[in-house]
Amino acid sequence: MKLKSLSLFLFILFLTKVNAQSAQDDVLFSVGEDAVYASEFIRVYNKNLDLVQDESQKDVDEYLKLFTNYKLKLKEARALGFDEKPSYIRELSNYRKQLAKSFVTDTKVTEALIEEAYQRISYDIKANHILIKIDENASPADTLLAYNNILKLRNRALNEGFDVVRKEVHNGQTIFGEELGYFSGFKMVYKFESAAFNTPVGEISQPFRTRFGYHIVNVQDKRESRGERTVAHIMVVKNEADSLAEKPENRIQDIYKKIQQGEDFEALAKQFSDDKATAPKGGMLAPFSSGQISVQKFEDVAFGLKSVGDVSEPFQTQYGWHIVKLYNKKPIPAFEVMKPELEQKVKRDSRSKLIDEALYNSLKEKYNITTKQPALKYFEAILNDDYLKGTWKLPNNFEADKPLIKIGDKQFYFKDFGAYLLGKQRGVDAKSTYDAIVLKQYDAFLNESLVTYQEDNLENENEEFAYIVEEYRDGLLLFDLMENTIWNTAKKDSVEIHEYYNAHKSNYTLPKQVDAVVASSTKQKTLKKVAKLLEQGMALEQIKSLVNSNDKVEVIFTTGIMDSTHQALPKGVSFKKGLSKIYNHNNAFVVVEVKEILPETQKTFDEAKGAVISDYQTNKEEKWIKGLEEKYQVNINQQTLSKVKSQIKNQ
Repeated sequence: MKLKSLSLFLFILFLTKVNAQSAQDDVLFSVGEDAVYASEFIRVYNKNLDLVQDESQKDVDEYLKLFTNYKLKLKEARALGFDEKPSYIRELSNYRKQLAKSFVTDTKVTEALIEEAYQRISYDIKANHILIKIDENASPADTLLAYNNILKLRNRALNEGFDVVRKEVHNGQTIFGEELGYFSGFKMVYKFESAAFNTPVGEISQPFRTRFGYHIVNVQDKRESRGERTVAHIMVVKNEADSLAEKPENRIQDIYKKIQQGEDFEALAKQFSDDKATAPKGGMLAPFSSGQISVQKFEDVAFGLKSVGDVSEPFQTQYGWHIVKLYNKKPIPAFEVMKPELEQKVKRDSRSKLIDEALYNSLKEKYNITTKQPALKYFEAILNDDYLKGTWKLPNNFEADKPLIKIGDKQFYFKDFGAYLLGKQRGVDAKSTYDAIVLKQYDAFLNESLVTYQEDNLENENEEFAYIVEEYRDGLLLFDLMENTIWNTAKKDSVEIHEYYNAHKSNYTLPKQVDAVVASSTKQKTLKKVAKLLEQGMALEQIKSLVNSNDKVEVIFTTGIMDSTHQALPKGVSFKKGLSKIYNHNNAFVVVEVKEILPETQKTFDEAKGAVISDYQTNKEEKWIKGLEEKYQVNINQQTLSKVKSQIKNQ
């Protein structure tokens, strides 16, 4: 009985798995004669779920509508032959090759290099170096001479002091003695970086070679990385449009005095910062680490603030005047957080050669490639001095169709390596022997062939790679189709666009604006005094001289053309000529003097052109989709859709 019960349980389990699988493999809908399976829809839906900002698109029915439109467009793109365009084929091929590089790699070595890189970016090294410059392809005699000279300089540096020797020998042409300051991982070529990080503080490295020549490094200090800073800033720039506007250096000093008086930094940023992107957020910037801010002075000030809450004095950069407040200090992020970024850097860096070597070795093992290649003797025998001159040709009796090596199911012949030799004969060192030339070229040929074979077969071996290529293939088709059918309408449909504008003019207007003066103060009593003076017609500079003092700023004015969304204007302020009541706005009191009202006006076609074209294209696309639905009938399998909804709900 127990055996029968177990058999029944296993049979039910098997049926459950079959039914679950069939829900994935069922046809969800068809576009014309093309079937679209539930598995594809579920995969794409789940992948994009966290990316969509419109909550309606998370609804399965709404997303299905978008997905069917997507498939309709792809159907049309293929019907119009966009997938046969040489430019499309070329771009897809280039993308596939580039993508394959990220999949064809040795993961163990890559992981080790990523971990090493994380350790190195966690610290800054301060070092000086001496370099004897020498060409990468220098002769053995010149190489030995350079090595002996750098060794002599190291011995002198040990006895006389590194900086003494460094300054003495530097000529800026053949010998360089430089102060490098602080640097971290990825800031130097890998060999230099390794020598610096592996040399103890206070010591001088052994001579080592990079592509620049022979170096010795003196490590002076090693400190933990400065990590990440979160700051807010208030920025004031010169108002070129208003010749009467006060100088930015005076305005920033007034704001700084208000901060020193205890007024809220965020409120002042909202009222007075000219950085429109950050002002509504109280001046807050996204967190950044050393090297991410393009303005060095700004970065130095930000990292120079010691404690959270500290505020800098006003300082000037090429963008204007700033005051910075420190909100958070964070060390280097955790390894797992930084890992994706570090992986990309490692693969672009010179240390990637270590990854390449490991990859070649693993592919040789995977495809059972032996290190012995008897055929190389044949190629050594057919080389002559013409190869060194770059004029060598294959002999008339060349054994072109003789098998050379087999990688997977692909057979390579003598003619393949022969062609490779022909193409690589220029730039060969004239002092190389034939056997050395053939061995070097064969190693390069074999490595390239191994990687190419692996890349060509990736879609059969790696499901993720196949999905990404498919998505790019379809995305590229869709882009070409939309560009030619909808997005280029500005050039083709000028008459229709003007007609669309005339039919929808009410959608394109400039809002009501005012030419106004806004006075702001944290003290209501002060602002009442300012309001009276404004009412009397007193000049702003005169009012400031009466209300403010050298030590204390009680009022700041903002002038210009403003609409209701302007940061200086309180919500609900009436656009009426004259002086407004006193409002509470951004933790301060403000009063508005409206000098002139600029009514809402109709935008001309040229003023509204960008918005008109965008709206016209949207309208045209909606009509176009309806036409595609009539051209290619869409049939949805409601039974499969119910299964899909159930599966998504239970995830």
